[in-house]
Amino acid sequence: MKHSFFYCLLLLVASCNTTSKKETTTSTGSNPVMSIQDYHDNSNYDDQFTGGIKMIPIQTPKGEFKVWTKRVGHNPKIKVLLLHGGPGMTHELYECFDGYFPQEGIEYYYYDQLGSYYSDQPDDISLWDLPRFVEEVEQVRQALGLNQDNFYLLGQSWGGILAMEYALKYQQHLKGLIISNMVASIPEYQHYSDEVLAPQLPPEVLEEIMVYETNEDYSNERYLNLVMEHYYTAHILRMPLDQWPNSVNRALHHTNPDVYVTMQGPSEFGIKGDATLKDWDIKNRLHTIAVPTLSIGAQYDTMDPEHMKWIAQEVQQGRFLYCANGSHLSQYDDQKTYFEGVITFLKDVDAKTF
Repeated sequence: MKHSFFYCLLLLVASCNTTSKKETTTSTGSNPVMSIQDYHDNSNYDDQFTGGIKMIPIQTPKGEFKVWTKRVGHNPKIKVLLLHGGPGMTHELYECFDGYFPQEGIEYYYYDQLGSYYSDQPDDISLWDLPRFVEEVEQVRQALGLNQDNFYLLGQSWGGILAMEYALKYQQHLKGLIISNMVASIPEYQHYSDEVLAPQLPPEVLEEIMVYETNEDYSNERYLNLVMEHYYTAHILRMPLDQWPNSVNRALHHTNPDVYVTMQGPSEFGIKGDATLKDWDIKNRLHTIAVPTLSIGAQYDTMDPEHMKWIAQEVQQGRFLYCANGSHLSQYDDQKTYFEGVITFLKDVDAKTF
C-alpha cells in the first residue's frame, strides 16, 4: 500500500505534466571582493574531477553508507548546506537556487540525505530516525570542512525539523540557521491543517477527502486527484499542476516512499497513523538557539505563518521573512521575496550587521 500510494501520486503529477566568463565582481558582505571567475574556479578543489560532487561515507548503527553532495561555487565565509524536505525527497527541490546564489558569490551544497535518490538507499526502516539523521548532518559537515566561521544550514519542511534539531545539539558549529516553511510542533501543524486549511476547501471536496482519510484509503486515485487538485495547488505550490517546474516533478518522482511513509505517514492531509514524527514538538527548547536565525513563512503554506513568525521571536537572534504570495515551496511561487530575504540574511550575518 505504501508503494502504490506513491506511484499513484507520481503518475498524477506526470500526467499533468553557455555564458562567457564575467570579469565583474560580486559583493559578499565582509569578504574581499571576489570575481565571478574566481567564484567558479574549481582548479584547486579535490572535487574538480566530479564537478563538485562528493559521495561522503556515513557511519550508522547498521554500517557504513554513502550520501551524495554537490558543491557550487567558492566563498570561504558563506557556505550553505541545503536540507531537503520529504522525508525521502531530494535536493532537486532547490535547483532554483542556481538562479540566485552564484551571482551573489554564495557557496552552497546540494545534499541528498541517506535513503534519498542520489545517495545509498538501504532497506532498513530503523535508519529513518530523527536523531540518526542529525548525526548524519554532523558527519557531512565534518567531511565538507564547514565550521562556525562559514557554515549556514538551510532546511525546508522536514529539512527544517532536521535543521532545528541539529542546531539544538550542534549550534557551536553554525554561523547561521535558516528554517524555511516549518513550524516547531507537528501537533500544531496538524491542528492548523484540520481547523484552518480544511474548512477552506469546498465542502463537498472536504467531505469526500475525509471519507478516504477515515478509511485509510490513501492510495485511491480519486483521493490523490482531490488532494493534488484542491490542496497541493493551493498550499504546496500555487501553480496549475501542468506548470509545476521540472525540478519539483523530478523530486516527486524520486521520492523514497519507505522513508516518507515511515516518518511522515501515508496521508497527504497532515501527519497521521504511526508516523514517527507525529508527536514531534520542540517549542519549549527554541529559546536555547543562540545563533542568528531566519524563519521563513508563507501566507498560503500548509504551516501557520504566525507560528513561523513566533519562531523568530523565540530564538535568541531571530528574523522573520514573510512570503505574502507564497505557499510551502515559496522558493518557487514567491521567488523574488524568498531569495532577497535569504541573501540579505546571509550577508547581514557575514558582515556582523544582523
